[in-house]
Amino acid sequence: MGKPNLIERLRSELLVGDGAMTTYLYQQGVSIGDCTEELVLSDPKLVVGVHQAYYEAGARVIETHTYGANRERLTRYGLEGKVTRLNREAVRLARESVGDDAYILGSIGSICAGRMPAYDEEEYRDMYEEQATALLHAGVDGILLETFLDVKEMLLAVEVIRPLTKLPLLAQFSMLEVGRTRDAFSISTAFQLLAERGVDGVGLNCRLGPMELLRGLEKTVVPEQLVITAFPNASRLGITDGELAYKSNPAYFEQTAELLVEQGVSLLGGCCGTTPEHIRLLAQSLKGRKPVPRRNPQNRETAQPVAVEITERVKPTVVEKVRHKRTIVCEFDTPKDLDISAFLHGASRLHQAGVDAITMADNSLATARMSNLALGAILKEKMGIEPLVHVACRDRNLLGQQSHLMGLHALGIDQILVITGDPTRMGDLPGASSIYDVTSFELIRMVKQLNEGISFAGRQLKQKARFVVGAAFNPHVRQLDAAVRRLEKKVEAGADFIMTQPVYDAQGIIDVHEATKHIPIPIFIGIMPLTGYRNALFLHNEVPGIKISPEVLKRMEQQPDKAAGRREGVAVAKELLEVALSRFNGIYLITPFSYWQMSEELIRFIHQYDSQHIALRA
Repeated sequence: MGKPNLIERLRSELLVGDGAMTTYLYQQGVSIGDCTEELVLSDPKLVVGVHQAYYEAGARVIETHTYGANRERLTRYGLEGKVTRLNREAVRLARESVGDDAYILGSIGSICAGRMPAYDEEEYRDMYEEQATALLHAGVDGILLETFLDVKEMLLAVEVIRPLTKLPLLAQFSMLEVGRTRDAFSISTAFQLLAERGVDGVGLNCRLGPMELLRGLEKTVVPEQLVITAFPNASRLGITDGELAYKSNPAYFEQTAELLVEQGVSLLGGCCGTTPEHIRLLAQSLKGRKPVPRRNPQNRETAQPVAVEITERVKPTVVEKVRHKRTIVCEFDTPKDLDISAFLHGASRLHQAGVDAITMADNSLATARMSNLALGAILKEKMGIEPLVHVACRDRNLLGQQSHLMGLHALGIDQILVITGDPTRMGDLPGASSIYDVTSFELIRMVKQLNEGISFAGRQLKQKARFVVGAAFNPHVRQLDAAVRRLEKKVEAGADFIMTQPVYDAQGIIDVHEATKHIPIPIFIGIMPLTGYRNALFLHNEVPGIKISPEVLKRMEQQPDKAAGRREGVAVAKELLEVALSRFNGIYLITPFSYWQMSEELIRFIHQYDSQHIALRA
């Protein structure tokens, strides 16, 4: 006679799961960053040794070493062709490592993991089906979905896997914010949605230690029919003696386990930082115990967070303006030194000329410049000038990015342009790190999440942000259609307006207009005047995609000095503007080398052009 079904067993008896696999392997000398799932093939004895250590410590629910054995993750190591083999071998090793009284759960981790939730759902469905099928065919006793941050991805995985088997299906979330998922569902709501889709058990694991998982369960309503699991970390990850480590206290782990049991947990194990010693003490204290009936809290949370109303903006945004009239955004770089007097003077002159907003790059060309946040605040508060600041993915990790955006919100700077940012190796500090935690697409979505009153971690904020988000468009590619398709994805991500790279020929302006006229959001066409013949040669020969006509090159070559070169560059820009002004309501002037006088003249030209054409129409 075989073992009873795992769920039946958990309704009548407390069971102990195993502890960490990957962090424990690191303690055994495996290099951090290696694909540890591959060890089931290259060093199976090492994996077997970990399973046996946990079994001997008292664990009777053993997870396969397959948390990251999905096609997406394995592709990073050139192992995408071994998905089925790795998963099946991991099941065999786990089964042969322990006694017949142990249950083997096929571990499936979040594919999205710590990254932002932007992915192809159909591709994810295929990957979950591929991994789950391999685990099920290899003979697991159930499937454990673990360390999921978002309800959306968890539901997708459940919808794929539940029809494949009647074996137990357990689902565990990992919390960034106690009591909520990253996509801002309460854990109560998340558990209810999983119950409706047929899972057998729900729980929490990873990222946080026992006490914070306890806090999460204390405020959560768990559907009656579900068993509850908890696999906390040993503690939060921290730096000890200069090394990243988990503060490990097996006795404390045993002590707090009793509190988790009182919350109705019937399967209790460990996640990152835990060891066989944690599990040994846990098994000793829980031996022979029966589950405690779950008592849900009385104050049930609503299904979705309710954010407060946003405050109204006093002045119209560039998006609101451009839908009705000509709107000029002028880029003017912040200084490379500590003296801001010249910058403020130039900004003032551009404002007087009639620009609608001054946009400031975020360390353009990866060269260190004064913070556009700081100077944007000065322009807005002291000079009454509307700032539009660039936000680069390059310079800040997610923590710094959210903090930066929250600071912009506090200063009332709500018009931004999200860009990828040039790699730091191109700039004046080539040894600096390029962060790129997220792509520009993902950052646009995240800014829009702040507009819903939800932090990057899914925490409900006390206010909604009101960012108007721009996206960049580079038409200087061999296939304009491909660039437009990429642009369409930025619109889908939530972009409110588009700013293009500078265009240097009349036909290019016409081509951009024709290729983008179906785009439902405003487009600001980029115009940057040439400053001389050498500048024209550089752009024509060294900047991919930019072509300057032979006629213009000849005109620039004929200029006798720098001042004449700048005058001719302005003349050429006016000719391009005449083509652009009849097709685009939004104009994006880019000031070269802080020559604000050139942009000032072009701003006045645009206003003169509009006045003349209004008079002609009248």
